[in-house]
Amino acid sequence: MEYRRLGRTGIQVSPLCLGAMMFGGWGEPDHDTSITTIHAALDAGINFIDTADVYSQGESEIIVGKALAGGKRDDVVLATKVNIQMGVLVDAPAGTRGDPNKRGNSRRWIVREVEDSLRRLNTDWIDLYQIHRPDPDTDIEETLGALTELQQQGKIRAFGSSTFPAHQIVHAQWVSEKRGLGRFVTEQPPYSLLVRGIEADVLPVAQEYGMGVLPWSPLAGGWLSGGYRKDRELPESRRRTRIPGRYDMATPENQRKLDAADALWRLADDAGLPLIHLALAFVMQHPAVTAPIIGPRTLAHLESQLGATEVVLSSDILDKIDEIVPPGTAISRSDQGYQPPSLTDPFLRRRRTA
Repeated sequence: MEYRRLGRTGIQVSPLCLGAMMFGGWGEPDHDTSITTIHAALDAGINFIDTADVYSQGESEIIVGKALAGGKRDDVVLATKVNIQMGVLVDAPAGTRGDPNKRGNSRRWIVREVEDSLRRLNTDWIDLYQIHRPDPDTDIEETLGALTELQQQGKIRAFGSSTFPAHQIVHAQWVSEKRGLGRFVTEQPPYSLLVRGIEADVLPVAQEYGMGVLPWSPLAGGWLSGGYRKDRELPESRRRTRIPGRYDMATPENQRKLDAADALWRLADDAGLPLIHLALAFVMQHPAVTAPIIGPRTLAHLESQLGATEVVLSSDILDKIDEIVPPGTAISRSDQGYQPPSLTDPFLRRRRTA
């Protein structure tokens, strides 16, 4: 694999990043099986692994730590994240509340949770520590201050954001410069053939600030695996159990996604490519992107994705993709990962009347 610059950090990473969300209770519960998949990725040339504290409530980090034992840790760029609620059972009902201080972007939580991540990962340092989502209740200066101190202590090498709107990325950069703090050097946004909204703002902003971009869900949560075709039975998916609304074919948005996925499958087939390779190559080929995050649950999933690094899409194919899903658009707003409170709370966007 040809390695790429991770923003302006000086770190070189593989063009695919191995996402570890599906290792553990959310996906593959057998640790040895997951470790085999991780080792296969390393053997294939992937040197970049991304996980998060919340994935299976810490179990993913534990599995990654086991996989990197025995001398493998030094050769891997290891990334993890903090923000989402911890201390809730993996199989707890959606929306279950936990300790309100075991989440968020406060200094109190970050400096505590980084120690837990280091312990679970069985390492002395984290190469890239990311803020998993914005936190409207915490001043960004407090967050950046805590991260800067951790960097100075050598516990983290660099830090980044994940699923931040463009204006909040800019604001964080301004605060870093004004207060003399370390800055976000990467952004991890949702990006795929079906979710192209970040082309309008996040990607240009990331390029302006020299940030590495690590898109998550480049296969759109399985929609671009090749199994979502019109007039065919839907493939089995654990995601459909965990987040059923995302796959409810009765909704107009999902019907439009199905139409687009079917058209993209036909385009890939005409080009002699698996849809998976078309989808991953599309994301990798954007000049702002460093490395999309793939999230295989099995060794077979991993093997089906590795070949995408050899694919270069022609201008003709890219033009046809634009006809199916126009640049800068997302078919379903819910796929964008983070909705500002003003979009989810009507009170915040409506003038009060007497």
